[in-house]
Amino acid sequence: MEALFTSTAIVALAEIGDKTQLLAILLAARFGRPLPIILGILAATLANHALAALLGAQAAAFLDSPVFRYAIGASFIAMAAWTLIPDKFEEEDAPRPRYGAFLTTLVAFFLVEMGDKTQVATIALGAQYQAVVAVTAGTTLGMMIANVPAIFLGNELLKRVDLAKIRLVAAALFLAIGVWVLAQTAGWLE
Repeated sequence: MEALFTSTAIVALAEIGDKTQLLAILLAARFGRPLPIILGILAATLANHALAALLGAQAAAFLDSPVFRYAIGASFIAMAAWTLIPDKFEEEDAPRPRYGAFLTTLVAFFLVEMGDKTQVATIALGAQYQAVVAVTAGTTLGMMIANVPAIFLGNELLKRVDLAKIRLVAAALFLAIGVWVLAQTAGWLE
C-alpha cells in the first residue's frame, strides 16, 4: 500500500503544471469531448508507466546493491530540483487532430510522457518499491487526479492554483523520499 499511496501523491503533485497537463487542457479545448481524452490519457499512462515501473523494478533486481540504492536516493533528490522548474507547452507542439480525440490523446500523451519527470519518477519508484502493479496503479491514479479536473476546468484551474506552491510541495516530497532512501541505505534508519 505504501508504494501505491506514495506513487499517487508524488505524481499527482508533480503533474500539476506539467507539460502533459497543459497538453490535456489544450486537447480538451481543441476537441471539446472530455471522455475520449480521459480514456486516452488513462491508456497512454498505463502503458507508459507500466513500462517505466517494470524498468525500475528490473534494474533494482539486477543491480541490487548499496551503490544502486544511493543512485535511487540521488535520483529522487534530482527530481526535487527538476520539479521546481516550470514546464512550458507550446501550442504549435500539439498534435494535429487527424485521428479523433482518443487516438490523438493516446499517442500524444504516450510520446510527451517519454523522458518526462513523472516517467522518471515512475522508474525511480519502481526501483525503490519493486512493486510494478502498485507503482503503475499509483502513478496512473496520480496522473488522473491531476489531469481529469484540468480537462473539465482547463485554464480556470490554472489561474486559481498557485503552481509555484504546488511545485514546492512536490519537490519537498521528492526530497524527503530521496533523503529517506539515502539514510536507510547508510544504515541510519532500520
